Amino acid sequence: MKITKKRKEILSKIDLKKEYSISEAIASLKEAAKSRFNESIDIAMRLGVDPRQADQLVRGTVSLPHGTGKSVRVLVITKPERHDEALKAGADYVGYEDYLKKIQEGWADCDVIIASPDTMSELGKLGKILGPKGLMPNPKSGTVTQDIAKAVKEVKAGRIEFRVDKAGIVHACVGKVSFDNKQLEENIHTFINQVLKLKPATSKGQYVKTVTLTSTMGPGLKISRNEITHH
Repeated sequence: MKITKKRKEILSKIDLKKEYSISEAIASLKEAAKSRFNESIDIAMRLGVDPRQADQLVRGTVSLPHGTGKSVRVLVITKPERHDEALKAGADYVGYEDYLKKIQEGWADCDVIIASPDTMSELGKLGKILGPKGLMPNPKSGTVTQDIAKAVKEVKAGRIEFRVDKAGIVHACVGKVSFDNKQLEENIHTFINQVLKLKPATSKGQYVKTVTLTSTMGPGLKISRNEITHH
């Protein structure tokens, strides 16, 4: 990839060895984000856990105060008598057997699936398809629930799910470059705090090893350790 003059100039202002405060990192990433589209701001936290141990699998949900800036397409799987309720709450797609069949045939045009508990025996059979895509509803993440309307509204308002990957890293989108700095800061602190709360009792040593912020096309900036414990 050829580096343009503008890009060189931006990168020259960024010190990849430096540890940034969250507010400095946001300012630098915004300055570097000169793409024609509204880039996402992502966070990656490398945790001192062993994801192969069931009791060290860090996973959860967090409601970002300002959402992610992405529109989230929600499919609700529930019995026909509750379809209206799901649509009123803002679901993009609602169905039961028709959607189970579509998913089996390869349809996956949604970002989150919310299911009522009485459909899980059928939906569970599609685990092999939905699991690898991260779409399988789960009571722990609030996506298997009797309160469908509440779940739909929360997901639409910016509730995101996260789980540690095989390398011990938790990734999430925490907003867009177009957000103001304070909104991004609040989203980032909310996310970090939630991950800190989920520290497994069995995790020994340093729990959060590194935190990095990046924009879609931008470099990864390391966040200073004192930013991680204060809030």
